[in-house]
Amino acid sequence: MAVRIVRLGTERARDEGLRIGTVRRPPRGVPKSKFSSGNWYDVWFPNLAPAPQTIKLALGTETRRQWGAFVRRYRAEMAGPENSRVLDLLAALSHEANFSVGCYCEDESRCHRSVLRKLLLDRGAKVR
Repeated sequence: MAVRIVRLGTERARDEGLRIGTVRRPPRGVPKSKFSSGNWYDVWFPNLAPAPQTIKLALGTETRRQWGAFVRRYRAEMAGPENSRVLDLLAALSHEANFSVGCYCEDESRCHRSVLRKLLLDRGAKVR
């Protein structure tokens, strides 16, 4: 049992389980009926996506310092009571079920899912 951190829209891994989309918006041009079968996500959960202004900050990063500012802002958003409880829940579930969380970004190292991975690990999640 474990949580996987994935790029939405990619081939699913064997035994990946439920795919949770931690994105602000659904995929463009994809009918809602194709979200799951198209390997986007089974459940849309924008609560763990960065706020719109934080996304803008991430998209404009060119330096390590700018990326660090994005990470700090996103981590602050995830430290709020509601998001913190969701992260605790996902970390606990990772020991009981297979599921995945993801985003559309091609490069995980420049995506909020890299921070999400660390946040889950910090809470004791079993991450693949």
